[in-house]
Amino acid sequence: MGLAGCSRPSGLFTSPLGPHGFGVHGQGGVRFQNWAKTYGSCPELYFQPTSVEEVREILEMARQRGKRVKVVGGGHSPSDIACTDDFMIQMGKMNRILKVDKEKQQVTVEGGIFLSDLNVELSKHGLALANLGAVSEVAAAGVIGTGTHNTGIKHGILPTQVVALSLLTASGDVLECSESVNSDIFQAARLHLGCLGVVLTVTFQCVPQFHLHEVAFPSTLTEVLDHLEDHLKRSQYFRFLWFPHSENPPSSSASWFWDYAVGYYLLEFLLWISTFVPSLVCWINRFFFWLLFSSRVENVAVSYKIFNYECRFKQHVQDWAIPIEKTKEALLELKAALENNPKMVAHYPVEVRFARGDGIWLSPCFQRDSCYMNIIMYRPYGKNVPRLNYWLTYEGIMKKYGGRPHWAKAHSCTRKDFEKMYPAFPKFCSVREKLDPTGMFLNTYLEKVFY
Repeated sequence: MGLAGCSRPSGLFTSPLGPHGFGVHGQGGVRFQNWAKTYGSCPELYFQPTSVEEVREILEMARQRGKRVKVVGGGHSPSDIACTDDFMIQMGKMNRILKVDKEKQQVTVEGGIFLSDLNVELSKHGLALANLGAVSEVAAAGVIGTGTHNTGIKHGILPTQVVALSLLTASGDVLECSESVNSDIFQAARLHLGCLGVVLTVTFQCVPQFHLHEVAFPSTLTEVLDHLEDHLKRSQYFRFLWFPHSENPPSSSASWFWDYAVGYYLLEFLLWISTFVPSLVCWINRFFFWLLFSSRVENVAVSYKIFNYECRFKQHVQDWAIPIEKTKEALLELKAALENNPKMVAHYPVEVRFARGDGIWLSPCFQRDSCYMNIIMYRPYGKNVPRLNYWLTYEGIMKKYGGRPHWAKAHSCTRKDFEKMYPAFPKFCSVREKLDPTGMFLNTYLEKVFY
């Protein structure tokens, strides 16, 4: 997440509302930017509360002044889902581990804790999360709110590891939620989009600490797709990367191998050159496949060090989940579209991952095992590369095969689309309207979702 100065008046605002004689402090003149610097906003006031009472005061102030509120964690979402021009709450100071239950193998944390910190602390107790996203500089409440995922057909998206949470609603009430208490709200809040309230605490189901043996090896797209079921059975965390404009995907049973010393500096320069000569992209993709993935690589480490990798590139991304049985058809159609339109270039990789189906109302994996197909266009030295044709082609293919977009990432879908994609969408809307009847937690992104 990036913060900078903004053209709005700067300064400090103190609320006199605190019942214990203290006021909550909001800062003006702050500009919020997401990690990729593709979206940003200038909130009227920016808050970093340290307690539930302070968060409650902020919501009370918003009610009195008719303002909307957005909560932000690490700011990694590559969309405008966290942006607002009203009040922004950054939860980084509410980041404690509240309880570790070794018998149940569960941990309860405040919503603002980064998973990078939680991973280390769980390791001290001999515990781990069964699956993680590729980035851990993200807040617990945020990763469940957007449906963060990684890969592994026996594993669901991260919200499936949540067994309980507490939610501060627009009215100032704190709701404890689980399968047995406020169960409908729990089903909605496990993937909440930031529109139900402020997630104060999350309880994760953990597993005993474990190590992973990562094996990355070169292959061909034909081989991987023809034997996909075998790959999924042999590896608990299988994924593969396809290099557009080539045949070759490296496959990995745990994580994306990446040589940053060459892969970052040289690639960024070459991609910048390609903005002037787009036809170079196909040669860049082939060169980097040969350079970085032409031989087998193995690594053994504690699980979170394999799941995570350092993402240095600023980028635009899309990531949709399709029924797993449509993986081959969809990927080959995307490949054919690129081959039939030489002027439409695609940066590498197309990252293909898998997740178990679940019953979470707004999960892209709702009631079906799924394949996530992530496409990317880098921004070398901050320069945007033309991507509209690629984006629209990809979205069209994803919709054709019953796809659902990752909630954290930019897409063009509206409420009409979501009503078709999600059988439980009306249930979620009903819970949202009950908890937030005035739309305090909405923003431009969410208005397109719900109106």
